[in-house]
Amino acid sequence: MKIGVLGSGLMGKEAARDLVASEGVTAVGLADIDLARAQQVCDSLHSPKLTAYQVDASDEQELANYMRQFDVIINALFYSFNEVVAKTAIEVGVNSVDLGGHIGHMTDKVLAMKEEAASANVTLIPDLGVAPGMINILSGYGASKLDTLESIKIYVGGIPVKPEPPLEYNHVFSMEGVFDHYSDPSLIIRNGMKQEVDSLSEVERIHFEKFGPLEAFHTSGGTSTLPLSYPHVDTLEYKTIRYPGHAEKFKLLVDLNLTKKDYEVEVNGQKVSPREVFLKVLDPIVELGDKDDAVLLRVIVSGQKDGVLATYEYEMTTYKDRATNVTAMARATANTISVVAQMIAEGKIEKKGVYPPEKIVPGKLYIDEMAKRGVHIIETEKHEKKHVNI
Repeated sequence: MKIGVLGSGLMGKEAARDLVASEGVTAVGLADIDLARAQQVCDSLHSPKLTAYQVDASDEQELANYMRQFDVIINALFYSFNEVVAKTAIEVGVNSVDLGGHIGHMTDKVLAMKEEAASANVTLIPDLGVAPGMINILSGYGASKLDTLESIKIYVGGIPVKPEPPLEYNHVFSMEGVFDHYSDPSLIIRNGMKQEVDSLSEVERIHFEKFGPLEAFHTSGGTSTLPLSYPHVDTLEYKTIRYPGHAEKFKLLVDLNLTKKDYEVEVNGQKVSPREVFLKVLDPIVELGDKDDAVLLRVIVSGQKDGVLATYEYEMTTYKDRATNVTAMARATANTISVVAQMIAEGKIEKKGVYPPEKIVPGKLYIDEMAKRGVHIIETEKHEKKHVNI
């Protein structure tokens, strides 16, 4: 099977690393607008399966010519390209997966192509990172084991192994994205009703082995497509994991309008964006650099099974790979999209059309494949005992 990757940034590189190590993959393309950058990544991975391509993704003809050479395309470009890549995949009859992007309703635009994709006999799956992505697959897997789904609670965080002041946080993706997740309201379902709550609110204590006390709080965007897939649940919540005190500190910064979009103040006759200034000030302070990171995840899915309350819990702790210097977040994200792309290419995912991960990715197979890559997801199952009247 032949798989093409769009984008030779960190996630594209790590997806390519996994693809060339996979026995069933015979050829891998790595495309970038900068051929030298793509070639440099290919050279670093030392695989005869891998070929660098120069592709300008904003040129639809160039994009189509690249994509039609492969069985599946992994789109690791900036989320603003997701719509055009999905559209082109349908046009050239090639399966495609992406890392998601709910800003500007990008994933909704991809999901809207369901009928065209089915007619073209292709499979498109958006939102295949960690959150969204892994959390959706595990939520769907848990839900599939229940007769009636009642609740999904999700906790995820990418954090440094050794926290440092002032924020006990180092970013593993863009700080602009972090600002948006902290500033925009969070969509949840509570008592069966969809509602919005403030991000950084309802802080609760949470524990993971080897980490001691942590905190979790609402952030925007995390529930992704789950409210659409499971609109009738009683409870659906997504919370971000950080070290204690982080939410309180960042709440002050948000309240001071330092993260606010499209907001300016006048300084010495010049219009200045506090957000742009704050990004410049904060970025070097919270840069991960060579420090070790970890990704912590817990998905708790509850409902009725055989007449009693049943709960399926999925937990993962993943660390940076020191041998390859690949961050925990890159390992969890890039392996997820690579594994699912290979499932499509191998025919293990057969449905045609556009589907969110929770509706199409086989959970057991996914967990097994991730374990082969050193990303271990542990499932635990609890059932309430039936009361017997004597």
